[in-house]
Amino acid sequence: MLRIHFTPRDLARVTVATKPAPLWEVLLSLHMLQHSDGRLIFEDWRRQVRARVAPDQMRLLLELTPSKGYSPDFLTPAESAPDFDSALEQTLATPRQQLQSQLDLLGTYRPASPWTRELAQGGRTSMHKLGRATRTYHDAAIAPYWKSIGTHVSADHAHRGEALARHGVDRLLSSLHPRVRWVAPVLQVLDMNDRDLYLDGRGIELQPSAFCWQVPTKLRDPDLKPILVYPIQHAPGILRQASAEPALSSDPLGSLLGSTRAAALEATVSGCTTTELAKRCSISPAAASHQATVLREAGLITTRRAGASVRHEITQLGIWLLSGYGSGHTRPPAQTPV
Repeated sequence: MLRIHFTPRDLARVTVATKPAPLWEVLLSLHMLQHSDGRLIFEDWRRQVRARVAPDQMRLLLELTPSKGYSPDFLTPAESAPDFDSALEQTLATPRQQLQSQLDLLGTYRPASPWTRELAQGGRTSMHKLGRATRTYHDAAIAPYWKSIGTHVSADHAHRGEALARHGVDRLLSSLHPRVRWVAPVLQVLDMNDRDLYLDGRGIELQPSAFCWQVPTKLRDPDLKPILVYPIQHAPGILRQASAEPALSSDPLGSLLGSTRAAALEATVSGCTTTELAKRCSISPAAASHQATVLREAGLITTRRAGASVRHEITQLGIWLLSGYGSGHTRPPAQTPV
C-alpha cells in the first residue's frame, strides 16, 4: 500500500487537472496494449493500433514500458506541458545522468537490451529514435481519440469540483477511486508497493486518465513533483475517433443538429449556470435556457438548483455523443486549484 502523507499546507495545494496529460496517456496505453483487460472498452482500439504502428517502432517503446512494474519517470515529465509537442520536448531534454539512473533501475526488473543500453548514453541519435517512435505511436494510438478522451476527463473534473464545492477536500479525496482510502491525514492507495510519500508542503496534482486501469499510479522518484494519476469512469464509447460519423435517428437527438446546440452541450461538460451557458455560446440568456431545455429533454444534460440559480451538467449519454461528434470549441485551462 502507498501511503501519501498530507500536511495542512498540502491540503491547500491539491489540484485536479482539467485535461489529459499526453505522455501519461501514451505510457498507460502502452500498458493496456500488452494485456487483454477491459476488452469491451479497449479491444477495437488495440486492433486498430496494432495495424497502424510499425513493429520496429512499437518494439522500441515496449522495451521501455513493461505491462507491469517500473517504467522510467522521464517518459512522463513531472512538469505540466500544454500539449504533446511540449511534453515530448521535455522528455527528449532529459539529462543523461537521469536517463542512466532510471534505465539502470529498469534493468533490475528486466534484462537490458541493446536499445535501452544505447538510450542510456543519451546520444542524439538514440533520443531522435525515441522521439520518432513516441510521435509515431501517439499519432496512431492517441491523437485520433484525443477529443473523446478530453471530453471524459473534463467531465470527471467537473464531478470532482462538485464534490469539493459541496462537501470539501475530504470528500474529494475519499471519493477519488475505489482503491483509494482517505484516512486523514493519509491517502492510502491500495495495490501499490508498500511505501510512504511525504508531501512536505508541496501539495499534489490529481491527474485523471482514460488509459489508467483499475489502480492509480505515480512517478517513482519521491523528489519529483507529486502526481497521482487515477482512472476516470470507464464505459463503452470512451475511445471514439473524431472522424466517426453520427448516426442520429431519434427526434430528441436529431434536435441537436446545429453548431449552437453542439456548443451548448460542450459547455456543460464542466458544468455551468444558464448565464454562463449564454456567455460561452455568445447567445442571450433566453436562448441559452431554450437550448438547455432541449438538451435536458433529450437526456443529454441534467439541471439542478444551486442557490439562486440552476446548474446544467452533462450526462453519460451526452458525453458519449459529444466525444464522437462535438464541436470542439470549448477548451478548459490545464488545471484548477482546489
